Amino acid sequence: MWSMFNSDLFNTIINALSAMSGWESFAAALGIAYVILAARESQWCWPFAFVSTVIYTILFWEGQLPMQALLNFYYMGMAVYGYLLWKKHGNVEDNLAITSWSLLSQIEFIILGAFLTIAVGIYLSYYQLSKSPYLDAGVTVFSVMNTWLMAKKVLQNWLYWIVINSAAIVLYVQNGFYATVVMFSLYFVLAIIGFISWQKRYRQY
Repeated sequence: MWSMFNSDLFNTIINALSAMSGWESFAAALGIAYVILAARESQWCWPFAFVSTVIYTILFWEGQLPMQALLNFYYMGMAVYGYLLWKKHGNVEDNLAITSWSLLSQIEFIILGAFLTIAVGIYLSYYQLSKSPYLDAGVTVFSVMNTWLMAKKVLQNWLYWIVINSAAIVLYVQNGFYATVVMFSLYFVLAIIGFISWQKRYRQY
């Protein structure tokens, strides 16, 4: 029974990947390149993120997923902000250093995110705008907040991405977006690599 389930899930994922449009595949590839370059502290991660999110904004809007479209529209703005911020500190003498948040700052971050998640989840649930309102809200809220941490080069952003990506995987499995599950599974691994890479650089300061 278990092997049959695994076989069916594997076939479903393969079929979903085969059904991906060329634009979706291109956007996913750019998104992966963004995470890899961000882990290396390259300012060129942001142009990759910008183009990827432009495509995803259009795809999600046409696919009647307004919350995800708005999230990617926000990512577009953050991509511009992140590029300008990292470029400003792009020389050796004025490098934007990786910082580490205190425990108190992290607790405040999580409490704020939790409060906004509940508020947005209640809204989505009341108007029946999502099949998984609170999970959808949590992924969206913390993704918005955590993108700002990445732009500011806060070390803990990678740890939050690990949790966010895990939640996103559950969300997309529940809603049948198996191709996106594969992409976010790769994001999960890259977040671990990103944290290890930034932690090594942080310890060198």
